[in-house]
Amino acid sequence: MNRRALLVSLAATALAGCGFKLREAPKMPFRSLALVGFAPQSPTAEALRQRLATSNVQLLDSPARAEAVLEALVDAREKSVVASTAAGQVREVQLRVRLRFRLATPSGRLLLAADELLLTRDMSYSETAALAKAQEEALLYRAMDDDIVAQVLRRLAAVQAF
Repeated sequence: MNRRALLVSLAATALAGCGFKLREAPKMPFRSLALVGFAPQSPTAEALRQRLATSNVQLLDSPARAEAVLEALVDAREKSVVASTAAGQVREVQLRVRLRFRLATPSGRLLLAADELLLTRDMSYSETAALAKAQEEALLYRAMDDDIVAQVLRRLAAVQAF
């Protein structure tokens, strides 16, 4: 029993000594941000709001009062058929999430030039499992939104000219 306690304490000490720590939200160079240009019920905008709520950034509705304005130039979800059978039944679809955005001050000075993020996922499809495939599609879109939000936050945190 004594040996086990010693091994556990050694393992904990080794992890602490290697510099391991959980990933934290990136530190933003501004205290307030306004999101503009997103669709009214945009899942990407909602994911951004949720992630920014846990950081040191206050989300404002008025771009004029914010220190920075994140403008969505394109916020789109796309779905296209990639493969079908000889009978015309869909066998594979491709899901895409596209976000083109820029960051500026309320006066219009660009802090981050227009940038585009595009994620794609291929998904097999079967009409006999349409409900399950709809749920899989929703999960894939949610995962892509989370990935895009993480990339946007990293880009925002890297802004130097503030």
